[in-house]
Amino acid sequence: MADHQLPAPPDLSRTNDRPVYVIGGGPGGLSAAAALRKRGVRAVVLEKSDAVGASWRGHYDRLHLHTTRRLSALPGLAVPRQFGRWVARDDVVRYLEKYAEFHELEIVTGVEVSRIEPAGADWLLYATGGRQLTGRAVVVATGYNHTPRLPDWPGRDTFRGDLRHARDYRNPAPYEGKDVLVVGVGNTGAEIAVDLAEGGAARVRLAVRTAPHIVRRSTAGWPAQRTGILVRRLPVWLVDKAGEVMRRLSVPDLAEHGMPRPDTGLYSRVKDGAIPVQDVGLIDAVRSGGVEPVAALESFDDGKAVLADGTLLSPDAIIAATGYRRALEPLVGHLGVLDERGRPLARGARAHPKAPGLHFTGFTNPISGMLREMALDARRIAKALDAGR
Repeated sequence: MADHQLPAPPDLSRTNDRPVYVIGGGPGGLSAAAALRKRGVRAVVLEKSDAVGASWRGHYDRLHLHTTRRLSALPGLAVPRQFGRWVARDDVVRYLEKYAEFHELEIVTGVEVSRIEPAGADWLLYATGGRQLTGRAVVVATGYNHTPRLPDWPGRDTFRGDLRHARDYRNPAPYEGKDVLVVGVGNTGAEIAVDLAEGGAARVRLAVRTAPHIVRRSTAGWPAQRTGILVRRLPVWLVDKAGEVMRRLSVPDLAEHGMPRPDTGLYSRVKDGAIPVQDVGLIDAVRSGGVEPVAALESFDDGKAVLADGTLLSPDAIIAATGYRRALEPLVGHLGVLDERGRPLARGARAHPKAPGLHFTGFTNPISGMLREMALDARRIAKALDAGR
């Protein structure tokens, strides 16, 4: 099917009474629903907010995809060329809205599913308003970044400045002229720190627990994402070695500015769940002094931030880019399908032996690109559920 053509109306008559319920109206849920619909399987998307793409709507203003437009499309609809190579947050939202409309997806908003239970050959979903919904299968797509993780630092309640999670950061305007400490040097923390430095904050410090791997988003027109796609099936040691060579060639040593080179391999870190930081201004900001790397935040003492090296800081504001929890335990924790870190034991087309018909998508953050992997997952899940009819 060409991307500009409307999809042929599927025959949903065989699945109207036992739909597949898709929990979550973000990219993972929408792509799974579209792939199912294309195969003639009725899919009902349950979204707890009032619109699709809720998490994208809440991201900070500056955000762009770190993956290219062409490699970020969901099944059956290209991302418009006019959105540019690196798609902005608002354009991602527009694309998701268009995607739902284009595929004529069945979406019910304002419905949050709290628990899933097996019911014979079907699944029973408990949702808001006392709803009990029965479907023959369930796709959980509630999101990698679901519930903000804010560490309970000792003495946190003594801090008298503004302390918030990165999810609540929008732009640097409220921090103009202020001393800000950003905690966490993943992609979000790094980009927020740069945004603050460029947006008028008086001083920006970036608390670093583990030195990150930094990669150029694109080198001579070649995006880092394509490299990630090419190397993800190679041995970890080989990719670590190649990554070290590339880092020395393309990324300057920032040790004298307070950010030493990492002491573990790039792909070894990826396998442990840490994605490299794509440079969207951090290198220049650190070298110029606009962003000052400091030791990790450990606690608070009488309102002062205590760093791991004993330094005491009195910032006006702290932004915690400290990640998220998947928060799947209330939903499916009783089914034995999660590991000790709360991650699904089986993902994509594979269902856990204890829960046939229960699928998960969007709970990894691969270097090949999350949207790309969700698109691949969608087709595989749809094929598996179509074959199981």
